Amino acid sequence: MERPPNLAAAIDAAAEALVGVLDSATSRHNVSVSPTQLRVLSLIMAHPHTNVNRLAELLDVVPSSASRLCDRLEAVGLLRRTADPRDRREVRLIPTAAAETLLRELTERRHQAVQAVLDRMPNRVQHELLLALLAFGQAASMNAPQAAAADSTARTA
Repeated sequence: MERPPNLAAAIDAAAEALVGVLDSATSRHNVSVSPTQLRVLSLIMAHPHTNVNRLAELLDVVPSSASRLCDRLEAVGLLRRTADPRDRREVRLIPTAAAETLLRELTERRHQAVQAVLDRMPNRVQHELLLALLAFGQAASMNAPQAAAADSTARTA
């Protein structure tokens, strides 16, 4: 089967549609934090034992910007800074129970919104989409180490 010439454009349009569905589900939740702050919480949840410097790397920002984001999250009770028991000089970022609840509820809402779209698609197409997404994810991850190495080289150059 030959690749359609506009496949990349179709994927880009589908990604925009998906972002719209996810954003709509998030905005209906009356979230009191910004999308960037939600991303920070998600990264901290996905990377336990994260400190401000590691968070800055993950966000590709300077540590002072990451620290200010953490200040705001701490002020609204979604983040705690604690000393690492193995090295008291190290400060770890810990999501609070409220942050975990917020992210869990948002994830559930977003999944429901995506499922509502999927329910409007035939089962066969849903299955084909699943296979295509799995293949896309696998292909993207094969390039990830090379891209990370190139990015690291570019930053140090």
